Amino acid sequence: MPVVFSAITPHPPVLIPEIGKDNLAKISKTDEAMKKLEQEFYAAKPESIVIISPHGKILDDSFNINLNADYSANFKDFGDFGLELKFKSDYMSIQQIRAGDEKHEQVPLVLTSESEIDYGFSVPLYFFTQHLKDIKIIPITYSGLGYEEHFKFGQFLYQQLSNINKRFAVIGSADLSHKLTKDAPGGFSEQGAVFDKKIVELIEKKDIQGILKLDPNLIKEAGECGLRSIIILLGIIESLNIEPEVLSYEGPFGVGYTVCNFKLQ
Repeated sequence: MPVVFSAITPHPPVLIPEIGKDNLAKISKTDEAMKKLEQEFYAAKPESIVIISPHGKILDDSFNINLNADYSANFKDFGDFGLELKFKSDYMSIQQIRAGDEKHEQVPLVLTSESEIDYGFSVPLYFFTQHLKDIKIIPITYSGLGYEEHFKFGQFLYQQLSNINKRFAVIGSADLSHKLTKDAPGGFSEQGAVFDKKIVELIEKKDIQGILKLDPNLIKEAGECGLRSIIILLGIIESLNIEPEVLSYEGPFGVGYTVCNFKLQ
């Protein structure tokens, strides 16, 4: 079984104690859910982390895996000049994934090489590597392609991971609507809360087709960040006997944060 742990997590830098000490109380549900998830993550004993981010180098027509010897992350843009994170690349697994479709007959996939990763990767990794400092990672960025292509890409990843003798964790880094309040980053829309509620309900039901067939106007109006990350993750775990568990949802800063654990039965 290649996937031993899978989850959806938000990625607000305010979750990092060094950055968000004045605001952590406002997202206490998310903070507690992330800490609970870290315990389950550690108990699962993964050997490598596949993490999908909605940031980084997004290409219009190709998915992107960052193949570098190692990676670093910092939070200087958010006022913390002291915290720096280091991660090791699962170099061999990335090469094996790419070798699974060298002619691009199944999915459009390119390898890039960047030494620095953004907060879409680093915030979840900050939590989940607290007790696994040397674990290797596979950083993936989604594309500008449609949702069906993202789901198929997730299925492709599962096929390739299944051929590797290793225990993988998969993290879909994803914020939801950016339009929940009048002071939200994307401005306010009543559809923001509608979108978030719908997504959470569909995840709880593991209704993949419901997510793939969401109203495009609702998605656009919600100003979401991370739906494609979620869809790739669902493609990876689609054939597994998984029980979704939504640990938290809140949006005090105008952005929807949900933490979800997909328990392998």
